[in-house]
Amino acid sequence: MAAAPCALSSSRRRRRRLAVLPAVMAAALLLLACCAEGAAAGSGGRGLTRRRQLLRQRQVQYHLKRLNKAPLASIESPDGDIIDCVPISSQPAFDHPLLKNHTIQVPLSPAPPLPFFTASPPHVMMDANTQWRRAFQTRPAYHPEGLYDESKVASQKQRTQTITQMWHQNGLCQENTIPIRRTKKEDVFRASSIRRYGKKTHLSTPNPSSVDPAMLNENGHQHAIAYVEGDKYYGAKATINVWQPSIQQGNEFSLSQLWILGGSFGQDLNSIEAGWQVSPDLYGDNNTRLFTYWTSDAYQATGCYNLLCSGFIQTNNQIAMGASIFPISNYGGSQYDINILVWKDPKEGNWWLQFGNDYVLGYWPSFLFSYLADSASMIEWGGEVVNTEPDGSHTSTQMGSGHFPEEGFGKSSYFKNIQVVDSSNNLKAPRGIGSFTEQSNCYDVQNGNNGDWGTYFYYGGPGKNPNCP
Repeated sequence: MAAAPCALSSSRRRRRRLAVLPAVMAAALLLLACCAEGAAAGSGGRGLTRRRQLLRQRQVQYHLKRLNKAPLASIESPDGDIIDCVPISSQPAFDHPLLKNHTIQVPLSPAPPLPFFTASPPHVMMDANTQWRRAFQTRPAYHPEGLYDESKVASQKQRTQTITQMWHQNGLCQENTIPIRRTKKEDVFRASSIRRYGKKTHLSTPNPSSVDPAMLNENGHQHAIAYVEGDKYYGAKATINVWQPSIQQGNEFSLSQLWILGGSFGQDLNSIEAGWQVSPDLYGDNNTRLFTYWTSDAYQATGCYNLLCSGFIQTNNQIAMGASIFPISNYGGSQYDINILVWKDPKEGNWWLQFGNDYVLGYWPSFLFSYLADSASMIEWGGEVVNTEPDGSHTSTQMGSGHFPEEGFGKSSYFKNIQVVDSSNNLKAPRGIGSFTEQSNCYDVQNGNNGDWGTYFYYGGPGKNPNCP
C-alpha cells in the first residue's frame, strides 16, 4: 500500500509530459514554417534579382542595337577598339525625329590633300595615302580664316610632331561612310544607368564668376582654364598639347578641351565641347582619345559624348570620335599637339568642327540649341578632372601632363594659338582673356602671349600633393 502514492505521482508526470509534447511540436512546426517561408522569400529574392539582371541585359542589348549601326566594313584597332564604317545616312544622328528628312550639309571648297600618315609603317602608309587621295577632304564654303601659321614655332626645341589615330594603322573607311567606335556591352554596364551612359554629370562646366569654396568638392569637378566673355562669339580655336594623365579611380576622368557656351550657368546652359580625354569609365581603358560633347540644358537630358546619341552629324570618313590618338607627349621629350576649331556657319547657322588643319568632321545643327542658335556668350579653354575622394580629400588624378605650369615647355601641358571667331567669320586673338582655377595648389594655369604662339597658357598639375591634401 505504501507504493501507491509513488505510482500515482509517476503517472501524473507522464501525463504532464504528454500534455507538453503538442506545444513543443507546435512550436517546432511553426519554426519550420518560418524557415520554409524565409527560404521561399530568399529564393524569390534571388529570382527577382535574376529577373532584374535579365531585364537589364535585354535593355543593354536594345541600346547597343540602336547605337551600333550595321557597317559596310569594320577595322580592328591595335588598342582593341572596333571601328565600324557605317553609311553616312545611317549614323545615329538621324534617329532624331527632327533629322528624319534632313539634307546633309556637304562641305564645298576642297582643302589641300596633305599626307597625314607619316608615322605609319611604309606598307600601311602607302595604303592609307591611296585611300586619302580617293577621299580628299573638303571645307565648308564659309570656313573662317585665322591669324597664325600653325607651322610657326619659336625654335627647333619647341617643334611639335604630327599626330593621328591608332586605328589608321589597319586601314580607313571608304567614301560615303563614317567611322564609328563600336560600343561594347561592358561600356554600358560601367555606367550608373543606361539613361546616363555617354553623358556628363550636372554642373561640369566651370563658372569663373561664381565659386563657393564650401562647394569645391561637392560636384567633384575641378578646372584650370582661360576664358573670355562680354561679347558675341561665333567659334573658337586652339592648338592643344596631348598627354596621357594618370587616373586614380575608374570613375574619374581628365580632359583638355574648349567650351563654346551660351545661356546662364543654370538649367538652360548650352555647351559645345571638343578636345582630348582619358576616361576609364567611358572607354574601359586609359588611352587618350579625341572627344566631343554637347548639351542644351546643362547636362540634364540632352546631349552626349561623341556619337552616343542623336545630334552631331559626321561628314568625314577619316577621323573617329572617341578613338585613341597617338603618339603622346613625353616629359622632357617629343611634344604632340592637336588643333581644334569650332565655328558657326553664318549662312546655315550650324556649328562645324574641324580637327587638324584639313579634317572637317561634321556639324551640330543649330536647332539643337536655344542660345547657341544665335551665338556664344563665353568661350573657355583648359583642363577638367573629376575628384571622387570623400570628406574634402583630393584625388591624385592628373590634369594635363600632371605637372604645374611653371615647369614650361616639354614638361607642362599647354594651349597655344588661342583664337575666337567674330561676327565677320574671322579668327582673331581673344581680348580681355582671364584665367580661373578652383584650387591652384592642385591644378593651376598661367597665361602668356608671344609672336609665335599668340595667346597661350600652361595649365595642369598632379592633384593630390603636400600642398593639396
